Amino acid sequence: MTTTTVPEFQHRTVLLDEAVDALALAGARADGVFVDGTFGRGGHSRLILSKLGAKARLVAFDKDPQAIATAEQINDPRFTIVHDSFATMRESLAANGVDQVDGILLDLGISSPQVDDAARGFSFRNDGPLDMRMDTTRGMSAAEWLATENEQTLEKVIKEYGEERFAFQIAKAIVARRAVEPISTTRQLAGIVAGAVKTREKGKDPATRTFQAIRIFINKELEDLEVGLTQAYASLAPGGIIAIISFHSLEDRMVKRFFASKANVEQPDRRLPIRAVDLPQPELKLLAKIKPSDAEVDVNPRARSAVMRVARRLPIPVDAEAA
Repeated sequence: MTTTTVPEFQHRTVLLDEAVDALALAGARADGVFVDGTFGRGGHSRLILSKLGAKARLVAFDKDPQAIATAEQINDPRFTIVHDSFATMRESLAANGVDQVDGILLDLGISSPQVDDAARGFSFRNDGPLDMRMDTTRGMSAAEWLATENEQTLEKVIKEYGEERFAFQIAKAIVARRAVEPISTTRQLAGIVAGAVKTREKGKDPATRTFQAIRIFINKELEDLEVGLTQAYASLAPGGIIAIISFHSLEDRMVKRFFASKANVEQPDRRLPIRAVDLPQPELKLLAKIKPSDAEVDVNPRARSAVMRVARRLPIPVDAEAA
């Protein structure tokens, strides 16, 4: 029998208590069905399980084979791990006999072990192969993409996903360098970016935005989030709670707009003869926007950009059901 060895890298779960508390796992809800859409190294999942009742279920998702190997070490009949993106939530839940759930947690972005493991290619600080795939069993690596993509698309990705104002210069430098030699390591790419960026943000490596952009593109993170928001909402039972932790403005903007589209319903002219029961009703109630405490950021500086938004799916009004 072949066993999978998971490298040991320290991981501090961001907003651990706040996220699990947001799911309101007390009373009857403790025997509900919940989803951890981004298992990572299991910080949130383990705490959720510790608060759930004997009849409850927790279904977790992750694309990373190393995360899956960690999840498979959890010996709990209430727990199920799915090796796929949370964007497949509806189909995957159905395959596990689940129609609707009482709470969903999504902790977006990249985990500390992925960054710290140089072999994964996410870090510009540690030299390693330029991979950047969260799921190393499928898809194109960052090195393969950089070797073949045209300059215009490189610029577009770096500008839009990295919000990098020197995207044109960086894309041009990448194309020039790959004509001389393959760009196959993180240190090579970081050096190319450093040479193309004319001014540097205080306290931030010039390669930060470019690495973020390529990682987001390679892993289809924003596409997954767009689909995943719809899938999560469709899976959420009336009264169910969804909590989403974002780490950069592109993700947070998408979450904020999606929540607002369900919470803020445009009302018709009040002068029109429309019964109150027939008026459009909001489908979500916005509960909270939470950021890490200063104490958490001091211990874990990677938490500083995190934002968690929490909302509850509203029950269908009784009068509307009767109608």
